[in-house]
Amino acid sequence: MTPPPRCSVIVPTYNRVDLLRYTLDSLVRQSLPRDAFEVLVVDDGSSDGTADLVASYRDRLDLGYFFQEDRGYRVAKARNTGLRHARGPVSVFVDSGMILHSRALAAHCAAHEAVTGPVAVCGYVHGFNETSENGEQIARSIDYDDPDATIDAFTEHEQWQDVREWYYDRYGDELFRLAAPWLMFWTCNVSANTAQVKAVGMFDEAYRTWGGEDIDLAYRLHEDGARFVLRRDATSIHCPHPKEDMRSADANHRYFAAKYDTPITRLVPDTDIFLVEQAIRDGGLPTCAEHRAAQRRDRAGAA
Repeated sequence: MTPPPRCSVIVPTYNRVDLLRYTLDSLVRQSLPRDAFEVLVVDDGSSDGTADLVASYRDRLDLGYFFQEDRGYRVAKARNTGLRHARGPVSVFVDSGMILHSRALAAHCAAHEAVTGPVAVCGYVHGFNETSENGEQIARSIDYDDPDATIDAFTEHEQWQDVREWYYDRYGDELFRLAAPWLMFWTCNVSANTAQVKAVGMFDEAYRTWGGEDIDLAYRLHEDGARFVLRRDATSIHCPHPKEDMRSADANHRYFAAKYDTPITRLVPDTDIFLVEQAIRDGGLPTCAEHRAAQRRDRAGAA
């Protein structure tokens, strides 16, 4: 029997054939042996030749391709499709257009294999501070033939840092020490224990517009005991590209807040996501687990 891979890389995509090529090229360059990881591309109804592009990599990657009809934005369903087919104990979630450093997957795997309990890993994303003004400049800075050299230069010169760098600098890389570590778990480059993701219900497919489905999953992983960490060596570049309408995240964050309905989750819709942790501290708010425990005590007392 063929042993399972160390990790499964799940890549949802929709009409981003050129961006997906950069991602697949970076996966071909990984330091892990080919049989140590699988790549599961889930196509949310593309009509731009994505299937043909993926097929052209079958001789270089352990590759699976899954297609779902174009019925609107269904990235949560796409990722769940990848999860259902994942054979690795670790699932690495990567967006099309992400260029991974050649040692990124090894770093993700090492973070999970170093401990006995479940871990949720946030990889580092250079260029994830793109604006309409600097997008072209970032693109010109990338050597697509040698992305490792580009990433190493960005790191050395502190260029095009992850938009979350301010947060990491303030609170540290051991995110598990925070009350809401799930806020920074953005599925452009993260990983989690496959069995745990399935056990907590996978991605909520009610999210049908951009934003929020990743922190929803991360919230449940946290409540189920996952240890959140930042791994700067699981690093990558975010290729500039046209963005989804980010205003849709407002409604999604309100759905998230109502779904879990704790003092902390209620902060998410109306508080800058980078300031939620400070608001928790300033307000002396109970953790979500403490809030639910207090509710159970209240119900028991009333009974």
